[in-house]
Amino acid sequence: MKRFMIILAISLCILIPSAITISAGTPKVLLILPKLLNPENLDTVIHKEVNVMKGMLEKANFKVVAATIDGLPIKDSKITFTPDLELSKVKVDDYVGVIIACMGSGERTPVFPEAVSIVKEAITQRKPVAASHSSVSALAEAEVLAGKRYGFRIDGQFRNPKFTGAIYSGMGVVQDGNIITCGICPVVSESEGFPDCNIELIQAFIDALNRQK
Repeated sequence: MKRFMIILAISLCILIPSAITISAGTPKVLLILPKLLNPENLDTVIHKEVNVMKGMLEKANFKVVAATIDGLPIKDSKITFTPDLELSKVKVDDYVGVIIACMGSGERTPVFPEAVSIVKEAITQRKPVAASHSSVSALAEAEVLAGKRYGFRIDGQFRNPKFTGAIYSGMGVVQDGNIITCGICPVVSESEGFPDCNIELIQAFIDALNRQK
């Protein structure tokens, strides 16, 4: 019995560091969640958008780190989603790409300076950046859309002059280099009947990440 325990202990010492190495080496993706303006949409946003993003990325062997402006749980009486950190604590060097959820808030989503800075730095480092519906505004504010094609529910420059110079290309998924956008999130799909392009957006993002390897 004593001999068995010694062998088991030695085996664990060999196996555990190996497992840690594999985990530590998993490439990380930053998932940014903007401020939710319509709390009644939280269930759809979390289950049909955010959890789908997280699930597909993890299945593709990426570690997902979720960040919000304050790092506090997003919740109502039925559902809670707990982010991993605050946007101000994000180090872009730690991630292979950035994806920004819509959060079902419409075209006038508040764009936080921290998110804008992250997008700018990620694009400068030639990392894939994906944004859904209203969060495409963060890319416009970061001034990375000039001369680029983008997807949005409407032509963005009618609402935001920072879209000037960008090329509106419809409501579906649009990829221009490392910038991947779409104009229809799950909430808009449910409310207005347009085809939801969330899964297509995520898959295009995953493909772009894999090409970077």
